[in-house]
Amino acid sequence: MTNSTATPQHITASAQIHPFTINIPQDELDDLQSRLVRTRLTQELPDAGWDYGVPVEFVRRLVDYWKDGYNWREWEATLNSYPQFTTEIDGQNVHFLHVRSPEPDAFPLILTHGWPGSIVEFLDVIGPLTDPRAHGGDPSMAFHLVIPSIPGFAFSGPTTEKGWGRSRIAAAWAELMHRLGYERYGAHGNDAGSLIAPELGRVAGEKVAGVHVTQVFSFPTGDPSEFEGMTNDEMAAMERLKWFWEEMGAFNQLQSTKPQNLAHALADSPAGQLAWSAQLFGADAVSDDFILTNVMLYWLTNTGASAARFYYEDAHAEHPTEPTTRPLGLAGFADDFTSIRRFADRDHTNVVQWSTYDRGGHYSAHQVPELLVDDVRTFFDLVR
Repeated sequence: MTNSTATPQHITASAQIHPFTINIPQDELDDLQSRLVRTRLTQELPDAGWDYGVPVEFVRRLVDYWKDGYNWREWEATLNSYPQFTTEIDGQNVHFLHVRSPEPDAFPLILTHGWPGSIVEFLDVIGPLTDPRAHGGDPSMAFHLVIPSIPGFAFSGPTTEKGWGRSRIAAAWAELMHRLGYERYGAHGNDAGSLIAPELGRVAGEKVAGVHVTQVFSFPTGDPSEFEGMTNDEMAAMERLKWFWEEMGAFNQLQSTKPQNLAHALADSPAGQLAWSAQLFGADAVSDDFILTNVMLYWLTNTGASAARFYYEDAHAEHPTEPTTRPLGLAGFADDFTSIRRFADRDHTNVVQWSTYDRGGHYSAHQVPELLVDDVRTFFDLVR
């Protein structure tokens, strides 16, 4: 395969795509086990709960399961059951799953995860999206899936240059889809993926039929006129946003300003990586294996630092100010970051689907995969 003349000029890497298999050396797992056995837990105030952050008892319970019950080799085999590849784009290794549908007319779709997640976010939707016939669905709603690890995350490996924010990643995704032979496709994103997917729609123009996200990160500018005529529901959503940034936003502030400060601890302590990630996984929102498998991908690849740098790079980049124009759909879930339609309509001129659900959370593809799959199918049936 060769690069298209439409490819962004800064992408000059070889277009070779290489098969990839995860095979973690046993001595690395033995080292992890030794560290878990020697975990030194911190102290905390009595009856503190989650008010001060991730509780000691939560970490203790998961560390105990990690060393005595969790089976990485089973999860390694699960990940290896899907076709995986690597390629170099813009000087950066990019790891991705490429799962083609058995349906010949399936529509290509690229799925982008966020932090502290990984490609593991999407494992529960791969089957229903690629092979709806086998899952009681309409075979005409099938997708070919491309699920990359964001540069700096997991098996894409650490980034080695500055600048890997949403725009540069979106340009890399456009090149990846071109190399795979997809000239028209859709994009879906969660968390950081909800920033990257709309930018892919901007970068790739008419190649992107539509963009589906689980959050729209559109905020007030400070102009008082933006608040005129707000409904009670919108005011409640504003209060929830205020609570989130005041009570849960410390990770964003640190990783956007001085991510390396924490990176030393994350690289040295598996319990530290677990606790730092767990602040956004929560107490009981997702399964223990889901948490630990995501954490393992950071630990085994030593990408805690480079994953955190995404926030710094994105915060210090210049982003286009004009609204996106590709069709946009939102699936908003009850226990997730709150998206507000009036601000979304300001930043995206073509919102064609806005769905909200009374259950599910930030990891909807794992928590309520049936809802997310149906929403994705409905959206792309409109725009494909």
